[in-house]
Amino acid sequence: MELRVFTEPQQGATYDDLLAVALEAEKLGFGAFFRSDHYLHMGGDGLPGSTDAWTTLAGLARDTSTIRLGTLMTSATFRYPGVLAIQVAQVDQMSGGRVELGLGAGWFEAEHTAYGIPFPDTGERFERYAEQLELITGLWTTPVGERYEYAGKHYQLSDSPALPKPAQDGGHRGGVPLLIGGKGARKTPALAAAFADEFNLPFVDEEFTGLQFGRVRRAAEEIGRDPQDITWSNALVLCVGEDEATIARRAAAIGREVDELRLNGLAGTPEEVVEKIKRFEALGSQRIYLQVLDLSDLDHLRLVAAEVMPHV
Repeated sequence: MELRVFTEPQQGATYDDLLAVALEAEKLGFGAFFRSDHYLHMGGDGLPGSTDAWTTLAGLARDTSTIRLGTLMTSATFRYPGVLAIQVAQVDQMSGGRVELGLGAGWFEAEHTAYGIPFPDTGERFERYAEQLELITGLWTTPVGERYEYAGKHYQLSDSPALPKPAQDGGHRGGVPLLIGGKGARKTPALAAAFADEFNLPFVDEEFTGLQFGRVRRAAEEIGRDPQDITWSNALVLCVGEDEATIARRAAAIGREVDELRLNGLAGTPEEVVEKIKRFEALGSQRIYLQVLDLSDLDHLRLVAAEVMPHV
């Protein structure tokens, strides 16, 4: 089981805050540093304000050395797909091939209205999302010297040189590895089967994990893809402590209740957390994204690296 660090900077974080967490995660041996891609806080005041995910990752690409970097999830509503393909390819080059793109349809309407970003209805968002997946991978995999054409309902590209290319060529369709996630019963499994290098489930229980993993596996088999080609992962909020007092302190710091976190997240003693991770592993999960909400508490990461990571 690989453990990755996942942050939510829209709740209030500077670049230096994120760099400190990323460097500590790198030093401790976590598999990756991921961040959300949001422009508006969800509770609290969000000070000092939101930061842009791909601007942040560009900086981290140069300020870190080995840890992988990515988003859970970039919203397809935020950027034109041709621009996003260029951004991600450039950051991948800047990192020496350490970037992964989590891409979703978008869901948080308030951040769109707050910053003047169009927010179509659900049906159109998924249409645009599917076209972006096809278009971005098409740009990355077009051989150098050839041209890329795309004629979709929402996006049209003509005579594109399809440059630059990512440093990596490791995705299912080539280029940067793609992460797809979500709870939908039909569209999400179909898109994951067609495009995903990794399928991620955020903040769900073991029962739903088994159900949704099964849907994606069946969707892959229906198009002749081996489900073992897909990496399976979960994201869960982290709240670990050596004793009950520390667990309660860390829960209070993020505005949550211990009992609720034990039920819905990865909370408790290291032994409890190891046991829960192993239950997700038994369902097929291969990576856990640890949602770290208190970015100032680097001792939290050190405890996980010392007392959880060696046992999973």
